[in-house]
Amino acid sequence: MASSSNPVGMDMDPPVLSIAVEHSPPESRLVQLGVRSWPKWGCPTGKFPLKFDARQTCYLVKGKVKAHIKGSSECVEFGAGDLVVFPKGLSCTWDVVAAVDKYYKFDSS
Repeated sequence: MASSSNPVGMDMDPPVLSIAVEHSPPESRLVQLGVRSWPKWGCPTGKFPLKFDARQTCYLVKGKVKAHIKGSSECVEFGAGDLVVFPKGLSCTWDVVAAVDKYYKFDSS
């Protein structure tokens, strides 16, 4: 009988989720997505822990953020003019270097 110190589905680290950044997408892409009809949100400088319970797409009108992904050494930077997607289940800390103003949309699924 074979044995394994790491049976399938046991003691496995979950995959690390990542943030997708599209720098300076063309206006036609923003119109296609309907970005300017999305709700707006803003925040001052500071550090904010966030958990995304649904996939979020946002477009930053102003600001600059360094997002530190929980469980990873990865730091993702994005700012004004960037289209950013946060996957469902992602936990990160936003280090807001310049106050943020953004349009955002949560996926319903």
